[in-house]
Amino acid sequence: MLEFDSVAALCQAARQAGQTISQVALDSQAEQLERSAQELFRQMDKQLEVMCQSVRTGMDPALRSTSGLTGGDAAKMLSYSAAGGLSGSFLTGAMARALAVSEYNAAMGRIVAAPTAGSCGILPGTVVTMLEEGLCDRRAAVMALFTAGAIGMVIAQRASISGAQGGCQAECGSACAMAAAALVELRGGTPEQSAHACAMAIKNQLGLVCDPVAGLVEIPCIKRNVAGVSLAFTCADLALAGVESKIPVDECIDAMGQVGDSLPCALKETAQGGLAVTPTGLKLREQVFGTQP
Repeated sequence: MLEFDSVAALCQAARQAGQTISQVALDSQAEQLERSAQELFRQMDKQLEVMCQSVRTGMDPALRSTSGLTGGDAAKMLSYSAAGGLSGSFLTGAMARALAVSEYNAAMGRIVAAPTAGSCGILPGTVVTMLEEGLCDRRAAVMALFTAGAIGMVIAQRASISGAQGGCQAECGSACAMAAAALVELRGGTPEQSAHACAMAIKNQLGLVCDPVAGLVEIPCIKRNVAGVSLAFTCADLALAGVESKIPVDECIDAMGQVGDSLPCALKETAQGGLAVTPTGLKLREQVFGTQP
């Protein structure tokens, strides 16, 4: 387990050592687990490879989830990306990757839960995009996952990464914050800038509910992964431009925990509220499971 209980402590340790958040996280885990940094790096590299493979496999236009509700949208987005799109080929390509991994998860494919299966498309949508678009090398991409992991572990300690406990803000919101911090480091930003990106990501996902249609991690989860990718790039750009969060990141995390505790049970992965109980949401549930008694 990472020893830091706040992002501020992570940044302070990095600043004092003259290192990145990722290096501090790697060295700390190596010491605590009594394993070499090289061994942990290789293990994380395997996680990155799983992400890359899930991106590739998830682009199959014939891919469908076991419920039949989702699949094939990543391929559509990839084709659209080739033409540029309103957001340009880079961002639309990142969206396609997020869709691919999320749809592959819904089809029971092998993914990396980062930090959860419901938010599994956000980190690949950002870090794999940076790697495949030639904006970082393999080592930097692996190290970026250590940065994301360190942020995720702080969030898990101070708030939650579970939709059942904190709503989708705890899943896609946490993943977005993790990805934003990692992106800043990949572009040469400071630990403090990573912290600001993380804070802004959390602030913009605060209160996001978990309302899966039919109780499945598909609708609206998959498209929320796409939104999370877009927001991660946005918050990273803000931080790299020198924009700062007026609310410190750890206070943002604490606020997310408080909001999660305040959400009613119907909006925390129970499929008893939100989009899950719209007329169409109920029809889709009946389509998958039949008429409920």
